Amino acid sequence: MQTETIVLIIAAGIIALIVALYQYMYKAKRGVKKNLLFAFLRFLSIFILLVLLINPTFKQNTYYEEKPTLVVAVDNSSSIKHLKQDISVTQFVNEIGENEALNERFDIAYFSFSDRLKDSLNLTFDQNQTNISKTLEDLGQIYKNAVAPTILVTDGNQTYGKDYQFSSIRHKQEVYPIISGDTTTVVDTKVQQLNVNRYAYLKNKFPVEAILTYSGNQNLNTRFEVTSGGNVVYTQSISFSLDENSRVINFTLPASRAGVLQYNARLVPVDNEKNKINNNKAFAVEVIDQKTSVLLISEIVHPDLGAIKKSVESNERRSLTISKPSEVKNFDDYQLIILYQPNSRFTGVYEKLNTLRNNYFTITGSKTDWFFLNKIQNKYRHEITRQTEYYLPRFNPNYGTFLAEDISFGGYPPLIGTFGEVFINTSYDPLLYRTISNITTEEPLLLTIEENGTREAVLLGEGIWRWRANDYLDNKNFESFDDFFGKLIQYLASNKRKSRLNTTSESFYYGNASIKIKAEYFTKNYEFDRRGNLRIAVKNKDTDATLAIPMILKNNSYEADLSSLSAGNYDYTVTVVDENISRSGSFSVLEYNVEQQFLNADVTKLNQVATNTKGKAYYFNQKEALVQDLIKDQRYQTIQKSKENVVSLIDWKYLLALLVLVLAIEWFARKYNGLI
Repeated sequence: MQTETIVLIIAAGIIALIVALYQYMYKAKRGVKKNLLFAFLRFLSIFILLVLLINPTFKQNTYYEEKPTLVVAVDNSSSIKHLKQDISVTQFVNEIGENEALNERFDIAYFSFSDRLKDSLNLTFDQNQTNISKTLEDLGQIYKNAVAPTILVTDGNQTYGKDYQFSSIRHKQEVYPIISGDTTTVVDTKVQQLNVNRYAYLKNKFPVEAILTYSGNQNLNTRFEVTSGGNVVYTQSISFSLDENSRVINFTLPASRAGVLQYNARLVPVDNEKNKINNNKAFAVEVIDQKTSVLLISEIVHPDLGAIKKSVESNERRSLTISKPSEVKNFDDYQLIILYQPNSRFTGVYEKLNTLRNNYFTITGSKTDWFFLNKIQNKYRHEITRQTEYYLPRFNPNYGTFLAEDISFGGYPPLIGTFGEVFINTSYDPLLYRTISNITTEEPLLLTIEENGTREAVLLGEGIWRWRANDYLDNKNFESFDDFFGKLIQYLASNKRKSRLNTTSESFYYGNASIKIKAEYFTKNYEFDRRGNLRIAVKNKDTDATLAIPMILKNNSYEADLSSLSAGNYDYTVTVVDENISRSGSFSVLEYNVEQQFLNADVTKLNQVATNTKGKAYYFNQKEALVQDLIKDQRYQTIQKSKENVVSLIDWKYLLALLVLVLAIEWFARKYNGLI
């Protein structure tokens, strides 16, 4: 309690005493003994009231015990059932939960995991992916300030994510892996991996790389074959030995017809092989009968040219040629023309574009001749200032010409453009806005124009090579930028009429990947409509089974997650409820369950995790040893903690009750003695 508060309480006592003595002793004429009682009661009531007004605070300490947390994380992936460990895992978890010694020593928290961590224990062992590294990271965040050793019940077979035997070095809690699975090494041949391009061109050959592995001690001869539609299209004899336990085969297959070609790679299993599922792996290639050719015309050399070429050609269905204005001969060979910083030497180029009505993409910058550009076309005009400015991009979430996503444009470096105002003389759709010196504007930085059957995009700044480089710095790849730029190129290279309903899907999906179909729906003014009620109907071509579900609005598109579909060929139709609008498409799901590719538990990695985290690995039959080690471990002690609360006197109800009681006694005493 502060000194100031103590002084106020003493002053309150003195004031209460003076008032009481003045009222009952100084003015009193008789009954001194009774007046002393009345004075005492009055002193108490006034003193209590004044103390409540001062409202001093007191510190109150409470003590409690906190037990360490024992985390039980259980692998819920289908590999547990495939290795026939589901019953053993369930029984082990139940025995841990029923162990009185553990419950007395720890607070036990249960989690299940597959591709993500769940704070529940609904074990079905049917999940298609496993990410042990992400599980340890999430548990590390949850219990970063607590003592929480982890029992990790798993076979150690991870299907994607960081290698957990190395990432576990940063895990702060001790991990006790419970190895779930057979550790005996048996004979097994396996199609470890297939590397094949997603697209091929008609009448060409596409390369395939197959990685085949073998575990065993004896020499072995078998055969590798690739089939399509029941026909063998490639075969080769394979031999393995103890020293040569892997083979890499490279071969080519013909792209004989357009569309999706499905294949099955098979390594013929031997007689005593236990797991034959991993001997087969399906793959597919989409064969296209044309290639999008893009022509980039520039009079200057700039890093943007290389970035644009790499971005365009990141999709094998596209190629880009760079030429000077004077070297261009035939525009008919190209589906899109990119004009980079045009000047007066582009006069002939613009004349041909107007005659042939080609789609084109104009990129301006510090070297652009705006006197020429303002004169040669009338869709837009830029103020002439002969000065440059840095423009930061800002994504327009209401852009509706085609399906575009914000790829964190707010963190991208600025582009260099001409300082001044832009005047647009036609209808346009801004994809990116300008931000100048942290001042947001409604002036466009990247816009698209669709007029009289032709399409044009205009980027009012140079330096997009920095955007592509920034994407690599952030994500260690160029995928986000290349995908965004590819959508812009796809829109400009197509002459397809704009529709109020568009769908986006892949031609085929692998069974272990997420299957998502997107749709964009527009009003009659071609503005994105968030009020749409879209449904998708999916039909299996082989079984005629149908599935109809609503599509969910996500950002600027509607989305349906069809990851639960089994392998097969499907047709789908997206319809807008209460409107006569629909779009159809088709796709294939290739059979592949990555969780069934494993034969044994990964003992080596699980032991390494235990070593990295100062834990220890166990098997199911070592449950008692695990329990005893956890109980005897001095790192896991119950801790007594204290909690300090600051309590105000006005919150003390007994003091208020005492005040009421004192006032009541004084009133009744005065009433009894005829003083009222």
